[in-house]
Amino acid sequence: MTYKETLEFLFRALPMFSRVGESAYKKDLTNTLSLCESIGNPQRKFKTIHIAGTNGKGSTSHMLAAVLQSAGYKTGLYTSPHLKDFRERIKVNGEMCHEDFVIDFTQGILPMIQEIQPSFFEITVAMAFEYFALQEVDIAIIEVGLGGRLDSTNIITPELSIITNIGWDHMNLLGNSLEEIAFEKAGIIKKSIPVVIGEYNDITRPIFEKRALDESAPIYWASEERWVSDFSITAHHIDITVAEKRNDERQDFQLDLPGIYQTKNILTVLTAVEILNRGGWHISQSSIHKAFAHVKKLTGLHGRWEVLKEKPLLVLDVAHNEDGIKQVVRQIELVGAQEVHIVIGMVKDKERNKVLDLLPKNAHYYFTKAPIPRALDEQILMQEAAQKNLHGTCYARINDAVKQALYHATEHDLILVCGSVFVVGEVVI
Repeated sequence: MTYKETLEFLFRALPMFSRVGESAYKKDLTNTLSLCESIGNPQRKFKTIHIAGTNGKGSTSHMLAAVLQSAGYKTGLYTSPHLKDFRERIKVNGEMCHEDFVIDFTQGILPMIQEIQPSFFEITVAMAFEYFALQEVDIAIIEVGLGGRLDSTNIITPELSIITNIGWDHMNLLGNSLEEIAFEKAGIIKKSIPVVIGEYNDITRPIFEKRALDESAPIYWASEERWVSDFSITAHHIDITVAEKRNDERQDFQLDLPGIYQTKNILTVLTAVEILNRGGWHISQSSIHKAFAHVKKLTGLHGRWEVLKEKPLLVLDVAHNEDGIKQVVRQIELVGAQEVHIVIGMVKDKERNKVLDLLPKNAHYYFTKAPIPRALDEQILMQEAAQKNLHGTCYARINDAVKQALYHATEHDLILVCGSVFVVGEVVI
């Protein structure tokens, strides 16, 4: 098979959650364990950090990978889903895995695919582990796909576990209460392995505490270690002052990810780095500063308040659930644009009412959909939005919607593309 044929096989022959939704989700680790056993358990051949959470786990994964790279460690990074190229999921020191590797790995496990019928995600997890082992990485950052306890990535024994936060998402799979969702995410907490919690509340904290106690895992609350005393945002970066709670010592950082929500993620990353240093890793302050200033260059992260154009301000953001949209709406207010144009598409299994309730009523809307079976029809989205007094026009193709927004916007306006990773991934200007 060629690389293109291999991807077509992976995308079409195997159940893929990002395309079809719940039917592709496997609620146990059997297939992943079998796949990895068949290739010699590569996940045991390198060190890992495991990151779960409703929002922020992608940014946190990339920021931590950038820090470890800058400190001189050969760093693997596994994330999902991808925006444009499948190989974005599997990187070493910011470089995507090779096309030949994807072809060879897929062909090599065809007998196992035929025997156990794994999902797309189960195969990509095994593929990532094999690549990191072959590349002899010093450490790999492994982002959870969905949940934690039953996620395919949860066969590793990491150096450190991180849970960024808990919010309302994937309730059809993870549970209809924050307690149930937190229980699933807490499933990545392992015996005697330290865990960092980015954000918590009165509902989720006891869930994390119980799991950590049961596993004798030291637990650290990022927001109790540090706080952001000041920040300022420009189009392409955010300047953040972080204060230590124990001594009020302050440090200034520049982060090339200008989303306001990064003020929370940075605290999680700094706490993680402190724990890693205590555990024998060597990460200097200069490495941290260098990494934060160049996360996108070092790791290839995209779609987090990503500015493509300044007049008008054209921004891509993968926010797609209640908590993510809350942060994006807050940033819209900070921008202070003359008019706001929102290009939005969503998938069928999201809590759309909660998202639509949060969006600004006075914005101009361009409703669209991603080219995947799971995408919600743009006409339905427009009708649902109208019931919330959000009005606009619908477009079958994402880039037609973006072009219309650019046509109608003045240089003082903001154009935001959001609602789905798969919408953001299609944008070309």
